[in-house]
Amino acid sequence: MMHNQVALVSKNKYSLMPREKLEYAGVGALSNEELLAIILGSGSHDCDVFELSRNLADFLSTETSVPSLARLRSIRGLGKVKASQILACLELSGRFILSDKAIPVSSPEDILSRVSYMKYESQEHLVVISLNSANYVIRVHELTTGLVNQTPVHPREAFALAIEDRAVSVIFVHNHPSGSLEPSTEDMSITRVLCASGKILQIPVLDHVIIGRSGFTSLCRRYPELFESTFFK
Repeated sequence: MMHNQVALVSKNKYSLMPREKLEYAGVGALSNEELLAIILGSGSHDCDVFELSRNLADFLSTETSVPSLARLRSIRGLGKVKASQILACLELSGRFILSDKAIPVSSPEDILSRVSYMKYESQEHLVVISLNSANYVIRVHELTTGLVNQTPVHPREAFALAIEDRAVSVIFVHNHPSGSLEPSTEDMSITRVLCASGKILQIPVLDHVIIGRSGFTSLCRRYPELFESTFFK
């Protein structure tokens, strides 16, 4: 009899609607889709709230920074109002998140999840990742979007956002749409310029990472002599 009662309680617990489940079991018991369903409140004429939540969860799982309103609205069934609600929640979570819940960067691998989307881009993108004194990521900023095989940047623009973040160090990342992980002559040249600029500004460049469909290349690991600090081994 006791076994049947436990089974009944367990079944009722996991068949609850998201808001009821939150009250019954706590917010930590909810899946990503259930959390999003609570925020969205309802679906659209295209899909119900649970399908919309699944679509949104799939989309957000591939993002490495807060997406734009336009990108959110590209999700089927997500209109301007609901996209704005999601965007506001994402921005607030980024503003109030506690630093001890983040993971300090100690290798190039630690930042890959933040920029993995770049390997699928058809044009070159260059981003700068600003870090604080404990090597936690402050923000990921997209600097330029270029042609298929080039994305020029001036050191002034490259460090402007890092200075606004009061970054102590930075990591640059760009993608090769061709899939090649070999640094080009231009890659080597801009790396030298960026490292020299970082030294002058006292914001050292820890690495310049090239992302491709088959993996990544850390220029600091391959050419440590280019970098002021050989932080990444």
